[in-house]
Amino acid sequence: MLLGIDLGTGSAKALLLATDGTAIGEASSSYPVHAPHPGWAESEPGDWWLAVGEAVRKAEGNHTDQVQAIALSGQMHGVVLASESGQPLRPAILWADTRSSATLSAYHSLDAAILERLGNPITAGMAGPTLLWLREHEATVYTEARWALQPKDWLRLRLTGEVATEPSDASGTLLYDVVADNWAGDAISALNLRGDWLPKIISSSAIAGYLTTDASEHLGLRVGLRVIAGAADTAAAALGNGLLPGLVQLTIGTGAQIITPRSQPIIDPQGRTHLYRTALPNQWYTLAAMQNAGLALEWVRGILGLSWEQVYTQAFFVPPGCEGLTFLPYLTGERTPHLDPYVRGAWVGLGLHHTQAHLMRAALEGVAFALRQGLEALEATGFKATELRLAGGGTAEMPWKQLLTDVLRIPLYATTVSAASARGAALVAGIGIGVYADANDTLKLAATPTLAATPQSVDSALEEAWMRYQSLYPRLKKT
Repeated sequence: MLLGIDLGTGSAKALLLATDGTAIGEASSSYPVHAPHPGWAESEPGDWWLAVGEAVRKAEGNHTDQVQAIALSGQMHGVVLASESGQPLRPAILWADTRSSATLSAYHSLDAAILERLGNPITAGMAGPTLLWLREHEATVYTEARWALQPKDWLRLRLTGEVATEPSDASGTLLYDVVADNWAGDAISALNLRGDWLPKIISSSAIAGYLTTDASEHLGLRVGLRVIAGAADTAAAALGNGLLPGLVQLTIGTGAQIITPRSQPIIDPQGRTHLYRTALPNQWYTLAAMQNAGLALEWVRGILGLSWEQVYTQAFFVPPGCEGLTFLPYLTGERTPHLDPYVRGAWVGLGLHHTQAHLMRAALEGVAFALRQGLEALEATGFKATELRLAGGGTAEMPWKQLLTDVLRIPLYATTVSAASARGAALVAGIGIGVYADANDTLKLAATPTLAATPQSVDSALEEAWMRYQSLYPRLKKT
């Protein structure tokens, strides 16, 4: 059996997978995200450690002696400054943290050739800008730290005592050359950042170390168990869902991501989408990242005092287009396609005839429109999506799926994979120890997607609402 551990933003998930692809045990344990100042997002790595122990023990049940290997997946972009032994020197700064916005000018001053090889838009919350902020504002801890690690790489250090990273997480740091597939030494030097604290890069399926005595006691597993490097959460989920080049997947959670694997590193010339490495050799993926999906819908639902049952019984009785009301979901700024951390959300076009249900329906439409902009930005990098696979827990209800397909103008196919990132990590573990010959060998284990919704005839009111939505961002952005 294979164990996949996914270190998410708000919880750790553990999945015990039989080598035939059957999920034997699954569990999760949550932890808080702290915001000591507006725009900050931090977690205590010690909380991660406790949650991982709890989730693994629940998932493994009485199968502890049958676990053959472990691999990790985890949230991207975060920074854990740690000592030589892995002791955190301050709370981890997470992907959602925007304090580094003021440091981005240093990146924009880099030579154009260097920026192109980074392959990604310059955004706050990624490791490089965060490290620039730490250098300026926390010089002592910046100097004292031995390692600057991604979240899952810190966890692996706790499990094995060994330090490493792998391409899928390294490529999301803004310190990685996605063309040369290595740390971007010229960028690191030009930014005057330390290079000595970045770990060596090994293959996602390489054996990164062996479970220590302390870690074995914490997880309830045997000492010396092989620990495979693993992959960033999105890359792991793509593997877990059997996503191949040419296929496109939409995941809706707190934010939303639309991704497609590529056999070549296709860099967006307009800088609207991201380019990262997958968990596989010689493969990349293009990603459109929208920050406000489930986050915005949950906020609107809470403000209006509606249950989710009421959302679906009230909002979808409002006609498409919400009789002139438009919602901009930019509660925390936006990445694709605007790359604007300062823009904020709004309802526009309010009238006396609008009700609570109109406000909720407009929020659902606004998030769907944001996804359409993301899909269009992704397609502008050189492919045409003919279908969209749905993943994550944010697309369960049929009225919501129908709205999405009507806005996106593309058929939607549902996947039934639970805990896709943890499942992908378990599959990486299997590749790493030779249970599977390669990623193609795992495709037979992926569930077959089923048709979830197809677009209805074009609704003129919905298309008018889409045109309104597109026209509003320029009026909201700061000049």
